[in-house]
Amino acid sequence: MTKSLNRREFIKIAGIGAGGFAAGASALHAWNPFQIDPTQIASSGIPGVTPTYCEICFWKCAGWVHKKDNEPWKIVGNPDDPHSNGRFCPRGTGGLGAYTDPDRLKTPLIRVEERGKQVFREATWDEAFDYITDKMNLIKEKWGPECVALFTHGSGGDYFKNLIKAYGSNNIAAPSYAQCRGPREEAYVLTFGEAVGSPERTDMQNSKCIVLIGSHIGENMHNGQVQEFTEAVAAGATVITVDPRFSTAASKSKYWLPIKPSTDLALLLAWINVIIEEELYDKDYVEKYTYGFQQLKESVKNNTPEWAYPITTIKPHIIRETAREMAKNAPATIVHPGRHVTWYGDDTQRVRAGAILNALLGSWGRRGGFYSQVKAKVKSPALPPYPKPKKDWKDAFPGKYPLANLAISQGICDATIPSVERDCSFKGWFVYGTNLLMTLPQPKKTLEAIQNLELLVVVDILPAEITGYADVILPECTYLERYDDLRVSAGRVANVALRAPAFEPKYDTKPAYWMARELALRLNLGEYFPYEKIEDYLEYRLKSIGSSLDEMKKLGVKQLPSDQNSLYFLEGEDFEFYTPTGKIELYSTQLANAGFDPIPQYTAHEEPGEGYYRLLYGRAPMHTFGRTANNPNLADLMDENEVWINPKVAKEWGIRHRDYIILENQDGIKSAKIRAKVTERIRHDCVYMVHGFGHSQKQMRRSFNKGANDSDLISKINVDPIMGGTGMRVNFVTFRREVA
Repeated sequence: MTKSLNRREFIKIAGIGAGGFAAGASALHAWNPFQIDPTQIASSGIPGVTPTYCEICFWKCAGWVHKKDNEPWKIVGNPDDPHSNGRFCPRGTGGLGAYTDPDRLKTPLIRVEERGKQVFREATWDEAFDYITDKMNLIKEKWGPECVALFTHGSGGDYFKNLIKAYGSNNIAAPSYAQCRGPREEAYVLTFGEAVGSPERTDMQNSKCIVLIGSHIGENMHNGQVQEFTEAVAAGATVITVDPRFSTAASKSKYWLPIKPSTDLALLLAWINVIIEEELYDKDYVEKYTYGFQQLKESVKNNTPEWAYPITTIKPHIIRETAREMAKNAPATIVHPGRHVTWYGDDTQRVRAGAILNALLGSWGRRGGFYSQVKAKVKSPALPPYPKPKKDWKDAFPGKYPLANLAISQGICDATIPSVERDCSFKGWFVYGTNLLMTLPQPKKTLEAIQNLELLVVVDILPAEITGYADVILPECTYLERYDDLRVSAGRVANVALRAPAFEPKYDTKPAYWMARELALRLNLGEYFPYEKIEDYLEYRLKSIGSSLDEMKKLGVKQLPSDQNSLYFLEGEDFEFYTPTGKIELYSTQLANAGFDPIPQYTAHEEPGEGYYRLLYGRAPMHTFGRTANNPNLADLMDENEVWINPKVAKEWGIRHRDYIILENQDGIKSAKIRAKVTERIRHDCVYMVHGFGHSQKQMRRSFNKGANDSDLISKINVDPIMGGTGMRVNFVTFRREVA
């Protein structure tokens, strides 16, 4: 392999290294397409190599940024990083595009006309900060600090969390909770007393049977997880994929179950029925560690495969055969908990059914199932106590979402719209690194909320749709141009990773740490940011583990010893779970006390009407939501999305492969034009499209009007009553041909 590869070839090859399913892979070890050991280059003192960890997705793989003549060259993985094992996915290798994108925000901007009209004036940082602090002081005096909320996604959001808490508000929401992973976390906490975590504690590299329910591994390119899945497949693990679409993962499966959308819970209950009735469960494990087995057995006695067949369209003998396959390989069987699980509004219960199935198979705390994560203990500077808020977002929804452990983005959005039922609506929003108009469902409601704000501050790298409605836009430099806090994440080994600036910030952009601290100083909250320079803050933290910035610039990743004896903690020894009973709760006492079903029960969901099809959506391996559609490296690989349509449906509508069409949902909302992908790989009663395209922001020139935005079509949601997750796969679309 030579250095003359063009960008497309390089990213393609790097992607194969991270996510390819080549047979014969023997172990998770570093692979570098350039046959270069970056650690040797770094330690030798050769200029142009800087440690970083990726910001393109939450996996945050550590790597090395290479420069030639002080210009960007490439990013490669750090072989010592347990997140990446030295391999980067297409998004990671394409991360340089965030730095080189000519459409980046370049200077602070202050709005001069009505929100949404995209009329701003360039401002100095002092002008921008003065505007914000004047408004924050007004809101604090007139309505109280609790009426300011933060929406955040990304590393730099932590500094604004600190600022907002110091200001007096705890209304901090991550859309990834109510729009993605929240039901999963709460379901596993209710069952096992612990969350799954990010990255997940799934031990797939040792699994003998992997069950995927709507988990598009290989398309949602979570690097280490894809590598482990690849390793398991190469070692002969059985894969059972439940998905209305023949996904990449389905193509690697022994069993593909093309389930009718919205009936997953029925299948899970039928599997539980078979495991119990045929006595395939781990009897010793269940007796020693679980609570409520008899109640579970009684609850599912009628949920037979024959009962599930007309609901799911999965034949009874397939349900039994796959259940037996799981049991045969237990405890090295894992029913994957998924990530984006906000589907139909009963999502906590659906995911809990999968957690119960894992418990019956004895996989929690066992090799090939779920391992016990370790985490480095790194000190943080002591800060003064935060002021205690007098109220929070839950006060706007008395009695609702009793088991939500984080603020709900949609709840804050709803509580921003004035109502006679509330004594205070939200008056100020900070939005860090998340394009709410493509992230939240029901975008019309989001716009209504925005128009009722006194202050909207957007911190971003690109002029995304949300920036057009801001009062003040603060341009952040990219992750390649700044220090950030240490990456201290849980995993198999305790480790820390450093992100250091490979380049000076372009234009008049600044890092989030500097922004948040400058605002804190103006608000007389400087004591919450005791270090003027983030380098001094990092030195303090690194000193607590016997390291330093100088050392970490050479290592990139430092692995630390752990006092934990084993990753697999349930091998017959006594163990107390963090649940009310101290056991794995098959019957949830917390749900029962809160008035919910303590054991999941199936309820049918609304069906699409005549001529309508359920709208499903997902990910592409080279993109992260809508954050990367404008990236010049990654747009090269995929610049627009398609809508998957079954051939029988396409024939009925006269739609040919690659035709441009328009989708219209049940509320008469139409999409932008989108190409049809006519394929046998999807059921007839649904369509599928990749999320994150169809940008309407003209200043994002590469992604403007490329493909269709699925968020526009999600005008209806079913809210999970347990924790507030927004079920978004409850929208239906039909086809229109009026394309210019």
